[in-house]
Amino acid sequence: MEKNNNHLVIMAGGIGSRFWPMSTPEKPKQFIDVLGCGRTLIQLTADRFEGICPPENIWVVTSAAYADIVREQLPQIPEGNILCEPCRRNTAPCIAYVSWRIKARDPKANMVVTPSDHVVMDVKEFQRVIRTAMGFTDSSDAILTLGMKPTRPETGYGYIEADLTASSARCKEIFRVDSFKEKPALETAEKYVKKNNFFWNAGIFVWNVSTIVNALRVYQPAISQIFENMLPYYGTPEEQERIDIEFPKCENISIDYAILEKAEEIFVCPASFGWSDLGTWGSLHTQSKQDANHNVCIGEDIRLFETKNCLIHTSQERRVVVQGLDGYIVAEKDNTLLICKLSEEQRIKQFSE
Repeated sequence: MEKNNNHLVIMAGGIGSRFWPMSTPEKPKQFIDVLGCGRTLIQLTADRFEGICPPENIWVVTSAAYADIVREQLPQIPEGNILCEPCRRNTAPCIAYVSWRIKARDPKANMVVTPSDHVVMDVKEFQRVIRTAMGFTDSSDAILTLGMKPTRPETGYGYIEADLTASSARCKEIFRVDSFKEKPALETAEKYVKKNNFFWNAGIFVWNVSTIVNALRVYQPAISQIFENMLPYYGTPEEQERIDIEFPKCENISIDYAILEKAEEIFVCPASFGWSDLGTWGSLHTQSKQDANHNVCIGEDIRLFETKNCLIHTSQERRVVVQGLDGYIVAEKDNTLLICKLSEEQRIKQFSE
């Protein structure tokens, strides 16, 4: 497998502001330092692929509103590798656009497609799994997705049901997918966890560019035709103008519905490398290192007294003293202070309006 044919696609168009007041529609969570480590989530995403694909083969698909932030945070990426969607059309048109764009430059490309706002705690294991997955797809027509081994009955993730009776002949870590499951109710999630063949759907995909383009041609001909007709414009000054006209014509559909639930050669690589999509403050609390009282503190000068089960996130180097709280979020950014029960964080959106 030639490393120079490895390509990374980072999907970074989301507008989620679940981490308000830190994240906003103007600067969503992929562009902020949620973990307090000095690197934003999109920077950490790119960092994980160091040694797997060169910077010139990293692509970011984002909104035109975020293009400048991407340039600032990922200066190693060529200007032409930042692709701007004029509107949101879900993941299938996003992946179709970047796939045809990559194929026009590198017909032998082997691709990983990943969200920009996930967290991986064990980077070494993550890289091992990615190398294994890319070795599997490099010379085959397989579509591969990563499945996270569940650690709890999570209702916020979709699930992948795998056939574990026999692994692929070419890799003992990879299995056929039986079905994809929607986000379940708690009772159903508990049943999934008790079985050993259900995995969280991380939304990380691996395939070679010919495989995904051909699958799109078969299962989504209307979307495919749009990007096929764009071939004379890729890499030219007219590309963005044409995309602004043609992209909004695409159906709003996820890659899961568009391809994965229809195609036959679908495989999963079960993995465990400390993954989270950090969709909520609660998931950040669960994923982060906790003290003896199950508190998570992200900030320079935080002092806790008689406090437990809390998440304190202060990024602007002010002294923060908390006493007597149990199960709260305390977060501060740009003259806004949030104090909210962790169990009621779903109400944060109404607070931020």
